[in-house]
Amino acid sequence: MLGQEWFNDDFFWECFAPIMFDKAHWAEVPAVAGGSIRLARTDGAVSLRSAAASGAASLRSTAASGAASLRSTAVFGAASLRSAEDPPACLDLCCGFGRIGLELARQGFALTGVDITGPYLETAREDAAAEGLDAEFILEDVRLFKRPGAFDIAVNLYNSFGYFEDPADDKRLVRNAFESLKPGGVFFIETLGKEILARDFVESEWFRRAGFFVLTEYKALDSWGAMKNTWRLIPERNYPAGAGNKGLSAKDPAIEGGVIEKTFVHRLYAASELRALLLEAGFASAEVYGDWDERPYDSTAVKLIVLGRKAG
Repeated sequence: MLGQEWFNDDFFWECFAPIMFDKAHWAEVPAVAGGSIRLARTDGAVSLRSAAASGAASLRSTAASGAASLRSTAVFGAASLRSAEDPPACLDLCCGFGRIGLELARQGFALTGVDITGPYLETAREDAAAEGLDAEFILEDVRLFKRPGAFDIAVNLYNSFGYFEDPADDKRLVRNAFESLKPGGVFFIETLGKEILARDFVESEWFRRAGFFVLTEYKALDSWGAMKNTWRLIPERNYPAGAGNKGLSAKDPAIEGGVIEKTFVHRLYAASELRALLLEAGFASAEVYGDWDERPYDSTAVKLIVLGRKAG
């Protein structure tokens, strides 16, 4: 199924990791993990809470010090507090090297991460082992992975939805997530909605990061049904000294050598389309938010978060 699809490329993910996962994206980890736990609440049948949350601070396990680990409190149906031996289970689809998944594991979740990028998974396994976290990482296509009724929450984060050429594969991923959830479970998709991309659209931009000039070009396709992306990493040593304030162009002869380039197309969804997709997959309800602080998905939205709740 993977074949020559653009995302089946370990070299790309390894090269671009320092660009995509900069300090700002690491700094948002507590907010994303904490927001996931907070939003996973339900009205009655299912509630998912942190056992010792303090404001927006992330709950940390004390397992590394050898003491009993703090576990996030999970109440599903009539069940009361789960013990440390029976933690809530989280499925992280397209988990990468566990940026968010490992934080959820630190907060007491039994984590299963699924991805096709082997080097990312090796990093995640090493980090989990070093901290003694309850986590497994599986090298598999997320369109194929399914573990019926096994998880309390499932997540697909950081714009990793809409990669597949066939829209039916997006539906397959959502349906597999639905079937993998326990009754009352929840599934999050976090992405950039087409409303946000149209509002903030720029044809190109460039910036410096991790020893590179990064040149990006974008083109809306199919009436905003998809976005064509071209990313170029240009080693700073390839660019003349003092030229950094003059801007970059793909035609600049300075970028001809040592350039790493990737072009791909990413399917876009409006909030209403993604909500309809989750309901079609079987979720009893679908909520839409504009960020992890629970703001509405309106003109102030920073990202698109859709949460599907499975009937209890």
